[in-house]
Amino acid sequence: MRDESDPLTSEPAAGETRESAIPRLVELHGGQLYALGLRFCGDEQKAQDLVQETFLLAFRKWAQFQGRSRASTWLYTIAARVCQRQQRRLEREPVRTLSLEELSPFGETTLAIAPASDAQEDSEAQAAVLREVEEAIAALPVLFRMPLVLKEIAGLSLSDISAALGVKVETVKTRLHRARLAVRKQVESGRPRRPAPPPIFEKQLCLDLLAAKQDALDRGVKFEFPNRMVCERCASVFAGLELAQDACRAAARGELPPALKRALLEHMRRPGNSRGLPAKH
Repeated sequence: MRDESDPLTSEPAAGETRESAIPRLVELHGGQLYALGLRFCGDEQKAQDLVQETFLLAFRKWAQFQGRSRASTWLYTIAARVCQRQQRRLEREPVRTLSLEELSPFGETTLAIAPASDAQEDSEAQAAVLREVEEAIAALPVLFRMPLVLKEIAGLSLSDISAALGVKVETVKTRLHRARLAVRKQVESGRPRRPAPPPIFEKQLCLDLLAAKQDALDRGVKFEFPNRMVCERCASVFAGLELAQDACRAAARGELPPALKRALLEHMRRPGNSRGLPAKH
């Protein structure tokens, strides 16, 4: 856990010099920002380009940071806009939406068989789940991938994601919730399955519980409910959502490539160098 009173591990504050603030952000958030880039871009070089452009923009624009949010939130807002610009430079992908009807789990006739409880302690099993989740994230349309990555990997709030993407909070929630369901569906598609028991509640109750579960995931709180209200189908869906979220959090623990980190820090120490790295990293 970071000691917020330690100037070397605490978030920079408005009014600090950029020569002090931005290198500290590189140390504190470079690895997580690189992890975000990998999951959004799906390519190591593009992820490094994202990190470089984000930190150099932050270095140039540090005087604009007024402390209304944490410095890390400001940094990830810059990263989100860089991601959007990078995407516009690429060939435009067909606009594809994720309908709730195609993602709804309540019409499924089979349930995925959950991994054995001891598999959660198995590093190979954990790595396999992480790969499955990463593949599922990469398969998401960009409109849905961005909110999911910003929420589950960068850890931003819905309001911060709304500001970063320039869309309403309700739009963020809709895209995020459908992205979670899409990831859960793809990850579970490769697992052994068993026949689903018949529904024991009205569909609307299950939908209401799913909405409450998603809201709890948004807020990072435990979803409390009477066991008698949750049927086996709902419990399976909730477990799938939690598994995917845990894998996303594990994916957030990235490490910035040492060569890129050195190049960034050295570049920031040289007066007048804030436009780009002079040598290939």
